[in-house]
Amino acid sequence: MKNKSKVYQMATVGVLTAVICILGPLSIPIGLVPISFTTLAVFIALYALGMKKAILSIILYIVIGFNGIPVFSGFSSGPVKLFGPTGGYIIGYVFMALISGHFIDRYFDKWYLCVAGMLIGTIILYIFGTVCLACQADLTAGAALTAGVIPFIPGDLTKIAIAAVIGPLLRKRLIKAKLFQA
Repeated sequence: MKNKSKVYQMATVGVLTAVICILGPLSIPIGLVPISFTTLAVFIALYALGMKKAILSIILYIVIGFNGIPVFSGFSSGPVKLFGPTGGYIIGYVFMALISGHFIDRYFDKWYLCVAGMLIGTIILYIFGTVCLACQADLTAGAALTAGVIPFIPGDLTKIAIAAVIGPLLRKRLIKAKLFQA
């Protein structure tokens, strides 16, 4: 029975990694930084897998993209993308998941604390992305915020709202089916 549980856990991490890899390339170019659906996929992975397994899923996503499979925004990949102007956002997903996942796992039954955790995690993502964007694109902090944060706030708030509605329903169904194992 324990082996079956391990196989299930590996499969769920693989499935959620695939979801991130499918949603990651879907983006809307609006300038230096595209609108990406990766943040929504990460939030859903946090609800479905729990923080630790979701972080593993995100790391697998990064490794897949680093190795040339086009899973980053705009169907891009490779070290050039990961260490380029928007690479800080890609790396920032790990830290966003760490913070947001802590809140989701610990306060799952309190939606407002989960939303607060996702907001704080998104701010952490913005910090990583903005610093990298400013350094790599030779922008001032203000210009990097204008290019990489301000236009994305409404969309990210929408993604958080979607995750706050869908995520608990998904986790409750997984718990009821005895498939959720944090």
